[in-house]
Formats: sequence, C-alpha cells, structure tokens
Amino acid sequence: MEQRRRVGAYGVCRGPGGRVLLARGSASGPFPGVWQLPGGGLEHAEHPAHAVVREFAEETGLAVEVTGLRAVLADVTTFRDAGVAVHTDRLVFDITTRGGEPRPEPAGGSDGLAWFSTAEAATVPLMPFAADLLGLPVSPLPPDLPRSPVAGPASTPPADRRQRFGAYGLVIDPAGRVLLTMIADGYPGAGRWHLPGGGTDHGEQPVAALLRELVEESGQLGRMVELIGVESLHNPAALGPEGRPIDWHGIQAVYRVAVDVPTEARVTELAGGSTARAAWFAPEQLAGLPLTEIASFALAAGPTGDRP
Repeated sequence: MEQRRRVGAYGVCRGPGGRVLLARGSASGPFPGVWQLPGGGLEHAEHPAHAVVREFAEETGLAVEVTGLRAVLADVTTFRDAGVAVHTDRLVFDITTRGGEPRPEPAGGSDGLAWFSTAEAATVPLMPFAADLLGLPVSPLPPDLPRSPVAGPASTPPADRRQRFGAYGLVIDPAGRVLLTMIADGYPGAGRWHLPGGGTDHGEQPVAALLRELVEESGQLGRMVELIGVESLHNPAALGPEGRPIDWHGIQAVYRVAVDVPTEARVTELAGGSTARAAWFAPEQLAGLPLTEIASFALAAGPTGDRP
C-alpha cells in the first residue's frame, strides 16, 4: 500500500456559551457528512499558524487570530480502494474571531458549519482527532463512507521539493543542563548545535518519535513535560546528502523534556546518521555556541520559562 504524508493546521474556535465551531465534510471531500474542527493542509513553505488563519477565512468566512498552540497529534487513514494510507500530522491552535460571518466553504471541502456544545458534538459523526480534542470517546469512522484520498499535500511532491514534519526537545536534566546534538557533515546546518529529535515515521505520534530519537542521538531516556510551540523553516536551496539543492520546508513541534537520570551523552544510532555528537551544557556554556534556528527558538523559552 502506498504511504503518503500531509501536515494540517486546525483551530478550536469558541462561541456563545463556550460552544465550538465545527465544519461538516461535503460530498466532494474524503469524509462526507463527518464533522471536524475547521482547517486543512499546509501549503509549501507556509507556517502552520498562518495556515489556520487562511483556512478559517476560506472554510468559514471568519477572520481569526491565533492565541496559542493546543495540541500536536497524528493519525493514519487507509483508503483501501485507492491503495493509499495517508498519515496526517495535525497542529491544533486556539483561536479567537476578529470579524466576518460564518458561512460554509463555497464549492469546497465543507458544506455546513454549526456551533456545538460537547454534549451536542457527541451526537454527530466526528473525525477521531476532533472527538479526542473535545474529550469525547473516539469512534471509528462509518465504514460505508465513499472516501477517497485528499488531493494536494497528500499527493507525491515534486522531486526537488520536500515537506517534513519533526518533533524536537528542549531537554533538561535535574542540574539544569541542556542537551544538544551537533549536525553531521553533509547535512543542512552541519557543525551547528541542534535540539535532539527528528522526523516522525509513518504512523508515529510526535512524542513517541521524539523520545525514540532522544535514545538514538544521545542514549538518554526522557519524559515529556509540555508542548512549547511550533516553528516552520523554509530553505529553498538546502543541500543534503544527495548533493543537489532541495526546496526544503520543515515543520517542527518543540517540547520540553526532562531526563531524570542523565548519563554521558553518546550517539547510539547507526553510522551515517545526521548526528555527529551529543553533549550536556550548563546554562553559562550556551552563549556563543553556533545554534540552529529551532535551538535558538527553544532556548528563548528558557528551561523553566513561559512558552514563547
């Protein structure tokens, strides 16, 4: 079965009485009649926070503002007739409205909008990720849906374009030291200190991927503390091991991770990986280190500070 990846941004929008706005899938979409949080796939090089604002304008007619990142999760939908399994990484934001009147998306993927209380949402078919975020039991989708894979981001990208979702950690030990990894030669950012983490595998949840990468890159056993934020990195001429330019778009979820029993940091993944070495750094040792963008972003939050 063909495996595809896509990244989507969605919004939790509360209205009168705390009701949440949901959109119903249209007959032309992959999940007709199923309700979900408004949102959709990222365009290449688009920041997820910008994507959810655009998607809300297109899908609901509302002008919205992002107020926070609520959750990052993943799921896989199998379209057996098409022989395709689509892994979707979903970034869910809290949003507030700034104007506009709700209306369904003209000739688009949704044909209805409504405000639901939690009890009311429990009475309609829900996408599993939406049910989970609303604190409702997650039920399988109806088996008789005339589903077909979504177009666009789930399709195979051009050979010189890549969109990659990854999970990374601001990893701290009880002494307040920060764990960083150095990018190996031949990879974008070679020689710079980076956050532990990396791309998720097909079907893998972000936190599970991060904790796996932490073991492979440093030999440490970690514990997820909280979600810090998400960054988007676009490099239109990245040079990787292939030796040719790639239009690279990385979407990076960042978590705060605790290592309660630290050990000497050692790279354990097989030779030829993207990590050259790993090391613990006291806070005073961080100044002047050559850092990647995502490492600078995470360190700005501080080991115990507020989310950026």
